[in-house]
Amino acid sequence: MADIADPTFYRTPSDAIAAAPESLAYVVAFDPAGQARDALTVVDCDEMSSTFGQVVGWTELPTSGNELHHFGWNACSSALCHGGHAGHLERRYLIVPGLRSSRTYVLDTKLDPRAPKVVREIGADELAAKAGYSRPHTVHCGPDGIYLSALGGADGADGPGGVALLDHDTFDVMGPWEAERGDQYFAYDVWWHLNHDTVITSEWATPSMIENGFNPEDLLGRRFGHHLNFWSMSERKPRQRVDLGDAHQMVLELRPAHDPAKTYGFAGVVISVEDLSASVWLWHKDGDQWAVRKVITIPAEPADPAQLPPALRPFSAVPPLILDIDLSVDDRWLYVSCWGTGELKQYDVSDPFSPRETASVRLGGIVGKRPHPAAPDLPLSGGPQMVEISRDAKRIYLTNSLYAAWDEVFYPEGVGAWMVKLDADNADGGLSADHRFFLYGDTFRGLRVHQTRLQGGDASSDSYCFTG
Repeated sequence: MADIADPTFYRTPSDAIAAAPESLAYVVAFDPAGQARDALTVVDCDEMSSTFGQVVGWTELPTSGNELHHFGWNACSSALCHGGHAGHLERRYLIVPGLRSSRTYVLDTKLDPRAPKVVREIGADELAAKAGYSRPHTVHCGPDGIYLSALGGADGADGPGGVALLDHDTFDVMGPWEAERGDQYFAYDVWWHLNHDTVITSEWATPSMIENGFNPEDLLGRRFGHHLNFWSMSERKPRQRVDLGDAHQMVLELRPAHDPAKTYGFAGVVISVEDLSASVWLWHKDGDQWAVRKVITIPAEPADPAQLPPALRPFSAVPPLILDIDLSVDDRWLYVSCWGTGELKQYDVSDPFSPRETASVRLGGIVGKRPHPAAPDLPLSGGPQMVEISRDAKRIYLTNSLYAAWDEVFYPEGVGAWMVKLDADNADGGLSADHRFFLYGDTFRGLRVHQTRLQGGDASSDSYCFTG
């Protein structure tokens, strides 16, 4: 397979780190009102280019109201670990789900990387009829097909959510991935340890719990997901279900170690009912079982209720709201986005059991609204939300919107749209904002931006087959 595969399929994490840096970033954009058409934008990341830090491509989808959220490549480095593909396989297509519409679009980046072309729509009816799911969320290329997590059930059912499989070559929905489900009901992220026959899934909520905005009663009633689910990849059935405790609400992003010999990873938890703190948990192999422990706690910050949105005034505090985490390809640096307080934290996780905070950057925030150094007089709404790390861990890309209905609860004045790049110190830790890379205002034509993918691969989307 290696002799016919795309050169951006890297056998080892070291190969990925040594590869050429990204020239382009792909960023999804959506209209919170659902009127203007959603889009895939292309941003120039080449520091030697005359258009560095600018939008250089814009592909409008044929529909609106999709609320583009998370997306991914049709194929990546994990293809070197498994077969099941017809002909020459390339990291060519972006699979872009609409979380609100349940439509998924396939865009071809090969002919002109700056002008991706829509080549396929996977309708909500196909996803429902063939897999029994709705509200597609996360995309990963893997064995047996393309894995597409989904939050909801078919025909308006709230659940159970789960994982659908798409054909590697045609992008047809093949069916649900699960052969057995056990007690799993909520869904969110899906990831794996390929060499250890293990899939991990996390939990957010049902569509009815998220689509009209955040309801504090759901939080106080401890109704959100609070489990990690471990599955047999080969048998497609649950092996172990770990409850983090119902005080720890919304177990979202999963980041397994990139080194395929390692059996650990990190999960971000949005909020604690008990004190509004947020946390990061480590899963690891303990004998023949999986064990989970909290390794990072980030406290809420006291605030004047007059400065808070109505949902937070009774608490007189700003919760960090960990909404994304990302692990560098060398497994050394963990980045944690605190969307509520407007902070991105950097941790040295060389010892994953004892993370050490090494740097922090503040942008936006519910109370602070801290500006970017390139525009010191411009208060920013929203905060670091989605995080993407370059393969060499030198560049960190941030966008600021969560989900339209939730943006309005925590930032009633709106979050606008901004994207920034931070430069990282890989020796001892450290972060600084790139003054030349600050996209905001009308740059995104009134749309909001969410996840970023990097040309040639990035830290949050590739699995590797060999240690090196």
